[in-house]
Amino acid sequence: MPRSLQPWHTLAVFACIAATAAQAQPPAQSKSSQQPAQSGITLHAQARLVVLDVVVTDARQNPVHNLTAANFTVLEKNAPQRIISFEEHSAISPAEAAKAAPTPTLPPGIFTNYSPVPPGSAVNVLLLDALNTPMRDQAYVRDQLKQYLNHARPDVRIAIFGLTTRLDLLQGFTSDPELLKSFVNKKLPKASPLLDDQAGGGGQPESLSDTLSNFGDPNMETLISNMQQFEAEQQTFKIQLRTRYTLDAMNQLARYLSGIPGRKNLIWFSGSFPLNIMPDGDLADPFAAAASSEDEFRETANLLTLSQVAVYPVDARGLMVSPVFSAANSGSKYARNPAAFSKDQSKFLQQTAEEHMTMDQMAEATGGHAFYNTNGLSQAVAKAIDSGSNYYTITYSPTNTKWDGRFRKIDIRLNQPGYTLAYRRGYYAVAPGDGPQKEDVAATLASNAPFTYDPMRAAMMHGGPDPTEIIFKARVLPLSGQTETQPAPGNALNPHIQTKGPYRRYAVDIAADPRALLAPSAGSYSGTIQFLTYVYDRDGNIVNMVDNKIRADLTPAAFEASLHTGLHWRQEISVPTKGSYFLRIGIHDLTGNRVGAIEVPVVAVRNLPPLSASTDPAPAGH
Repeated sequence: MPRSLQPWHTLAVFACIAATAAQAQPPAQSKSSQQPAQSGITLHAQARLVVLDVVVTDARQNPVHNLTAANFTVLEKNAPQRIISFEEHSAISPAEAAKAAPTPTLPPGIFTNYSPVPPGSAVNVLLLDALNTPMRDQAYVRDQLKQYLNHARPDVRIAIFGLTTRLDLLQGFTSDPELLKSFVNKKLPKASPLLDDQAGGGGQPESLSDTLSNFGDPNMETLISNMQQFEAEQQTFKIQLRTRYTLDAMNQLARYLSGIPGRKNLIWFSGSFPLNIMPDGDLADPFAAAASSEDEFRETANLLTLSQVAVYPVDARGLMVSPVFSAANSGSKYARNPAAFSKDQSKFLQQTAEEHMTMDQMAEATGGHAFYNTNGLSQAVAKAIDSGSNYYTITYSPTNTKWDGRFRKIDIRLNQPGYTLAYRRGYYAVAPGDGPQKEDVAATLASNAPFTYDPMRAAMMHGGPDPTEIIFKARVLPLSGQTETQPAPGNALNPHIQTKGPYRRYAVDIAADPRALLAPSAGSYSGTIQFLTYVYDRDGNIVNMVDNKIRADLTPAAFEASLHTGLHWRQEISVPTKGSYFLRIGIHDLTGNRVGAIEVPVVAVRNLPPLSASTDPAPAGH
């Protein structure tokens, strides 16, 4: 394998993708505002703009239009900041929605993670959280979504994700209400493996320690105490697992949405919120609550703000009554132990108040709004989409240029009274190079050790959304019509999955956007890049993989040419001929810590003409 990248001129379709992706970027307001809009939270030396989306509503929660930059004052830690650019965004009309760049028509065997959106519009993501929501409440959410879609505007673009123990893209972005209704009608709720009340009956069945307490035997006090400790630890472990899965999902979502310009409204339906995904700026250590997941927590909060994601948490349980009054609870529990009634009631009230506080903090930190204690979930969706589609974008360059990693509060004031402002309340300034160490995926796979923090862990997850921080295209073709008894050189079979040949070898040719991978350095454009291809079986197990890390260096002339053709790399991967398999193809910018990924079902390419029979030459250097 060569250890440098060169333009791949045979993938001419990349020029179409690059052009349409560039057209999707919002126009710059001034020369000083031409820096990337994604510089809103992690401020490096080369990116000194903070980007803020501000929703202004009146006393009736209607959006306020026609304000100017002169109406706003921006303060960072009480220090006034000069507004560099200002733009108002309004909900677009159906005619404007039709101007969205169409997805390029690609030949068989060609795939891309590019996703076009209407120019200047906000996009909306519905997250159906089955991990943290009982089945009964999931069914209610589905019914409320049907009601919303019956009256939804045809120009509102919506994508739907589901969360169980992993994040799944259930429906890509579409503005077709009939398609969305068809999806909602087909999908059934799933029980969470980590909730005690999976069905959502609202009851709290007696635990073993409660049952033992009912006997009133003083000789069992030690046993009861030990059982209570065991039950508490078991419950804590489940909550920790839900927290980790939720954090992984938010990290994936942020990376998926990062390549889409403008504001993204994340409407999160959940029966509980095990963590606040944004840092607490009132603490000396804003990430103290993240415990052992601090690296990923920090990264996730960073990505959500970089990606201009506003979170709208919606309590899927609607109006709630304390479970102590539920018929599902045993009357004997409280009859024999009256103190348990007040204890369970206090626990319910405290837990509910904490979750609603978490929802409020999450919404306030990202510029969204929390909805709870309401059965009108369809109205909540409509309000979230409406307010999130009418906003102002403000950028400024901080007067404090010391990147010390500390959280910096932002305060925006309006010179007109009676209005409410929703915007992200701060950012943290991270010094260049401050981040977690990258793990060796191949070594981890071979040792069967648990994966540590790595953005590629989520990006390469089977069935997950395609992250778009790095836009690229991949051509996948059989290398020949022959089968082989051994995998291709450089492949790493999973030693814990018994895989037998014969194998079919496939060529994976990648063309990536060089602007996301290379940076100017000493008269050239360079970067360190990781290319990964995983083979998954139908059960989601990794059966084979290939991993290349390379150092790329291009002259200015070669870099300019690569803007039209992309940067290429080839990997060869072997797939068993028997069974159903999927290829997950990923790129990781190890310098800027950005990722991109595409998933390809092998069935879509196994019958294509092999590369050896093609007139298309192999890329230079192979």
